[in-house]
Amino acid sequence: MFAFKPDYEKTRQRMAAFWEREIIDRPVVQFYLPKPPAERMALPPSNHASSAERWLDTEYQVELALAMGHNLDFLGDTLPVAWPNLGPEIFSAFYGCPIHFGDYGTSWTDPCLNDWSYIDQVKLDWQHPYLIKLHEMTDALLEAGRGKFITGMTDWHAGGDAIAAFRDPQNLALDMIDHLDEVKALLARLEADYFKLYDIFYDKLRRAGQPITSWTSLICEGKYYIPSNDFSIMVSRRMFDEVFLPGIQRECQFYERCIYHLDGPGALRHLDSLLAMPELDAVQFVYGAGNEGIHQWIWVYQKIQKARKGVQVNCRIDEIPLVIENLDRRGLFLNVEDVPDRDSAQAMLMRLEKWK
Repeated sequence: MFAFKPDYEKTRQRMAAFWEREIIDRPVVQFYLPKPPAERMALPPSNHASSAERWLDTEYQVELALAMGHNLDFLGDTLPVAWPNLGPEIFSAFYGCPIHFGDYGTSWTDPCLNDWSYIDQVKLDWQHPYLIKLHEMTDALLEAGRGKFITGMTDWHAGGDAIAAFRDPQNLALDMIDHLDEVKALLARLEADYFKLYDIFYDKLRRAGQPITSWTSLICEGKYYIPSNDFSIMVSRRMFDEVFLPGIQRECQFYERCIYHLDGPGALRHLDSLLAMPELDAVQFVYGAGNEGIHQWIWVYQKIQKARKGVQVNCRIDEIPLVIENLDRRGLFLNVEDVPDRDSAQAMLMRLEKWK
């Protein structure tokens, strides 16, 4: 189905089993390896006058996606996915937050709601230039990637993270005390907008025969995404449960499959609340820089599995024995780093296949 992934069907089956917390032959395993230099394609040159110009150059981004697809071996269950990326706060930009594009693969916005008295003026602009650009980029990737790679959705970051961008996280932390009713009202409005926006791009991708995926490259034939609330690290469990959890639960109900992005050790106070949601399929815990070493987080993964949720584990190849010793292979998604070569990759895959 996809030239860059000849064994796609087997990977599709493993991922379907992952969502059911079952197993076919081994867990889902993703890692990248470059092709030998002689087989690689030259990357398109960037002669852009600014970072923003490079980010917004649809033709360049499509050529880059094609070159990367040619230059990588998608071994294990690694999928050739290209998605239109304008940064994690693009949803907030549609409401008027000025966006800045950096040199190193990230973008950010400035707050656009400086006073709660202007809350009624915060509306999604359905003709926003960057929303039009997302349509353009998605259409171009679908055309160029037909039969080669999967085109995914962008990184939405709606809900509480969008309001944190509107207000700045420090201001929103104070708003949780001083303007709680306004926060709840705005959350409800953003939720309705987001579901409508998601459906527009979902329909576009499904009409093109694409499975649904995004920046976390699991797949589903139905609605799939990665709900999150990075701002939650700044609030108590009681406040999270009262203000944000109901919306996260409705979001999980909206999808057919979802994996929650739990960002940082400070967000672990919300894990019990998340695991109690029957609509949540899996959890992606990101421990962050300075907290490396999965030995100290095994208890987190075990807790997630005990609650009968799937789990994504980011680990180095030398930590695979620790994974096998401590975790259940069912409902497990391994994102493996530091795979040095194909021989090591093959040995790792064979070991995981023998794991009973």
